[in-house]
Amino acid sequence: MRRNMRLVLLVLIDIAIVSIVPLLALIIRFEEMADMEPYFNILCSILPVIITVRLLCFYSFGLYHRLWRYASINELFAIGSAVTVSSIILAVYTAFVGPVIPRSIHFISWIFTIFVIGFSRLCLRILFYLRHKRSEKMCCNVLIVGAGDAGAMIAREIKQRYHESKKLVGFVDDDPYKQNKMMFGIKILGGRSTIRRFVNDFQVQEIIIALPSAGGNIVRDIVQECKDTGCAVKTLPGIYELLDGKVTIQQLRDVDVEDLLKREPVRLNLDEIAGYITGKKVLVTGAGGSIGSELCRQIAKLSPGCLCLLGKGENSIYEIDRELGTKFPQLDIRPIIADIRDKERMDEVFSSNTPQVVFHAAAHKHVPLMEMQPKEAVRNNIFGTKVLAEAADKFGAEVFVMVSTDKAVNPTSVMGATKRVAELVIQSINHCSNTKFVAVRFGNVLGSRGSVIPLFKKQIAAGGPITITHPDMRRYFMTIPEAVQLILQAGSMAKGGEVFVLDMGKPVKIVDLARDLIELSGLIPSIDIAVEYTGIRPGEKLFEELLTADEGTNATKHEKIFVANIKAVDEVQFSQGIIALRRAVNNNELMGIIRKMVPMYSVAILSNNDSTCNQATTKDGESNGYARSYQTAAGMLR
Repeated sequence: MRRNMRLVLLVLIDIAIVSIVPLLALIIRFEEMADMEPYFNILCSILPVIITVRLLCFYSFGLYHRLWRYASINELFAIGSAVTVSSIILAVYTAFVGPVIPRSIHFISWIFTIFVIGFSRLCLRILFYLRHKRSEKMCCNVLIVGAGDAGAMIAREIKQRYHESKKLVGFVDDDPYKQNKMMFGIKILGGRSTIRRFVNDFQVQEIIIALPSAGGNIVRDIVQECKDTGCAVKTLPGIYELLDGKVTIQQLRDVDVEDLLKREPVRLNLDEIAGYITGKKVLVTGAGGSIGSELCRQIAKLSPGCLCLLGKGENSIYEIDRELGTKFPQLDIRPIIADIRDKERMDEVFSSNTPQVVFHAAAHKHVPLMEMQPKEAVRNNIFGTKVLAEAADKFGAEVFVMVSTDKAVNPTSVMGATKRVAELVIQSINHCSNTKFVAVRFGNVLGSRGSVIPLFKKQIAAGGPITITHPDMRRYFMTIPEAVQLILQAGSMAKGGEVFVLDMGKPVKIVDLARDLIELSGLIPSIDIAVEYTGIRPGEKLFEELLTADEGTNATKHEKIFVANIKAVDEVQFSQGIIALRRAVNNNELMGIIRKMVPMYSVAILSNNDSTCNQATTKDGESNGYARSYQTAAGMLR
């Protein structure tokens, strides 16, 4: 369409030129109006012939099939030839066929037509040149780090759809085989050690890291190298976010702290996961939360028979319902506003929806808040789980997966202790039920509500300071998509009664996390943004553990999922503890009962205080208590 419009515009310009030039020649030839008048009428009468002959000659010499932005001597010669031939034809026509006009008119018209037509094409070239220069100023020079499949897809997208705003100047890749070769006509310049040099050579403004499956250490080094250049740094989403196999420019985002903590991609057995979800009725509690909503997103991709979104907060349920309804319009989605502690309501929900698979992600999880309100933690985390599990058993659910936490191990907090009791609840019910009850235990997830990352971002946006409880505070981290995929995989392995433990990798110092986030924001830690230590809050540990020292694990067929060797539940003592919890009237009674149900609760408090007070460190900077705990847990998981 644009090409046809340009051709029509060019033809109209030429018509105007060849119509006006003979009249200009007439004015130059005759000074007096009286002498000019007879020939003016003659020229007007043969003007259609002049236009037709000129345009046919222009077309024959290819004047309408040339890229005038690249006009050269050849194009000027073509214009001269076309005008000369058409002038000869018109001179012959007026001499033998049409009315006679002075020969000087033909000569002057010949000169003027060559000049004006040539000038019009020169103007086109100038316009193209100025436009190109303007677009070059607006165009962003891009360097892609990674010449693999992801880099190739990004390069193709830039060339096809974003060539006016982005100019790809090269690739960088550490693979020696790829270096100095061409991809899409663009050279693979060298390894990542050459990034800074090529940024200067090619005046790069933006660097795209196209390494969606690279490990955190590699990404960290590359990001540091790119940041030193002063360029804008973008990255592809992690492999967990690219399940559909499509890569587009829209998916590029700024490098975030999650990229620096990347772990090896999770290898899922999608057939196993689909086997217990596809076509089944699935219910997710806490569906509006960070983990719950991501569970819903990934379950929706597996085509369940229906998906029930259960939660107490109407706004969050409304949002995930709208999101999934837009992305999966064919899916039967049922938003449910309910409290898991309400037995009658849960029976009603299970009776009317008959879910076959239940993912229980609803919980009170904020440690300091639950320290101040232990009754709420007990009601929600313990009795809410009990009500839900009993409903699943009563109405014949096939699989019940509870999302647990590493804070349930040697708990020092009310939240952690209540989650450990919740694990015991589902193990107890599993003994006398046809439903397979399992728990999945893992650490912190980046970006979840209440996690440190959103808090740090707000503090940076406010100009600081970033507040950290203790310089030696460490936590296990994984991304929300990775955690959810492992939860789904663990559910496919359920035989009943297991507590699955996810391999969280190595723990990360919170202060290192904060400094990385400050630097990714383009600021300097302790200079632009202060870092302050506020002291450990009630219920917190310096470190978290995935296992107790006497539990140990058994491997599963999945390399990142283990089964904790949990001791069998003493049903009599456990039942007595649950009854006592129901009857407890004050916080002191509650805490005493929970300590009896979770013996390591009180022991863990003492050990945590000891490690807080004693900061004698090993050679690698870890506190002695932390080093022993981590070595024990890591050994069990390997």
